[in-house]
Amino acid sequence: DVFADIQGPKVTYVPPPPPEEEDSIFARYETGINFDKYDDILVEVSGHNPSQAIVTFEEAGLCELLSRNVSKSGYVKPTPVQKHGIPIVQAGRDLMACAQTGSGKTAAFLLPILQKLLTDGVAASRFSEIQEPSAIIVAPTRELINQIYLEARKFAFGTCVRPVVVYGGISTSYTIQEVLKGCNILCGTPGRLLDIIRRGKVGLSKVHYLVLDEADRMLDMGFEPDMRRLVASPGMPSKEHRQTLMFSATYPEDIQKLAAEFLKVNYLFLTVGQVGGACSDVEQHVLMVTQYSKRDQLLEILRTTGTERTMVFVETKRKADFIATFLCQEKIPTTSIHGDREQRERELALGDFRSGKCPVLVATSVAARGLDIEHVQHVVNFDLPSTIDEYVHRIGRTGRCGNTGRAVSFFDPGTDTPLARSLVKVLSGAQQEVPSWLEEIAFGAHGTTGFSPRGTVFASVDTREVFTPPPLCSSTFSLNEVSSYSS
Repeated sequence: DVFADIQGPKVTYVPPPPPEEEDSIFARYETGINFDKYDDILVEVSGHNPSQAIVTFEEAGLCELLSRNVSKSGYVKPTPVQKHGIPIVQAGRDLMACAQTGSGKTAAFLLPILQKLLTDGVAASRFSEIQEPSAIIVAPTRELINQIYLEARKFAFGTCVRPVVVYGGISTSYTIQEVLKGCNILCGTPGRLLDIIRRGKVGLSKVHYLVLDEADRMLDMGFEPDMRRLVASPGMPSKEHRQTLMFSATYPEDIQKLAAEFLKVNYLFLTVGQVGGACSDVEQHVLMVTQYSKRDQLLEILRTTGTERTMVFVETKRKADFIATFLCQEKIPTTSIHGDREQRERELALGDFRSGKCPVLVATSVAARGLDIEHVQHVVNFDLPSTIDEYVHRIGRTGRCGNTGRAVSFFDPGTDTPLARSLVKVLSGAQQEVPSWLEEIAFGAHGTTGFSPRGTVFASVDTREVFTPPPLCSSTFSLNEVSSYSS
């Protein structure tokens, strides 16, 4: 295989099978004290002749099995994105939906898709050498697509609908075997999805739904060529003959324009809250901290948070390992996740963090979007990202589903000034206190990022220097020892 030569050594990792016990499948994410506040959020649907919103799940007209699975999942009443999104999808309309992090976007597209497949009496064929799914769901990271797959599997429990997930870092032959057991809903990351299609294992002629989760990321320069390849693949119905659904918490305006190319002309645009706004359930603090004071400041914070789960975001893979090693040396059980770690290590790291074995997870932006991990009380931006949208996604790992959370960001005037204005706007938009020094930097500085009257913050250019860690712990620890020490 030519691709194998390009991609390096053959990957043989096979992930552990997902749980079969009903209790594990329906493990709940407990809603928080502010769950009912969702009803007060301003919702806007723009476009021609939108569907009437539902108020209860009963109004969605879900079949008995699906309704039972919704109840078992602990869903009592729909969130705003579900109230409006479910009927729009059921009406067959294309949709671009923007709703704050942790507000239930996954169920907003999965439930109406499953209802349609069950109504149409879809059956997964175990005997066909080419599987023809009815729905394809694409997301940017392995962890997120796996999470969506597990949600689909939960809602489809006890039905004849079979979801399958495909992503990189695991054995291709194992993935193909899973697909060939029958596939109605195919969840995938772009590279592996295109590979499975190229190998002729998946036919696209019966695709009725194409869903892009974290749609702005799926259409930025990193993934846009893959998305264009996907919609241009042989057999893929044109946008006029399929239903395309896009969901995210942020939508820069240039991406909104690009997204429209993938959607029918009469698509609907659903916004819950402010486009690109942060969730007000996250208490945000910004501290002025220079590069070489950051580690001490981080230690101080983590010593007060104790065993509470904390995600620490950094900009580079190298720094993720470096900071994780440093914290382990300081006797704080820590693990790390980034794109250079093998899939087995990534899964182990997330498992250790979810279970509380390692209450601190140091991560790059690979973990910034969509990940739903219960009991994450804190997010620390050790490095601020180069765009405000990334900031909104990162702090959205806490304060989910009506729970409250806390985010602390280290602002280094030497590198982060281009983000100052956008940061002030996001803080004030979420009714958070804006430090006076940050306002001074934001409105006294030239060349900071502006924002448009429509409420979408323009991204800034990343001007930061390459980070060189001071020689702290190389004598005691090598960087590649961090995973074994922290696990």
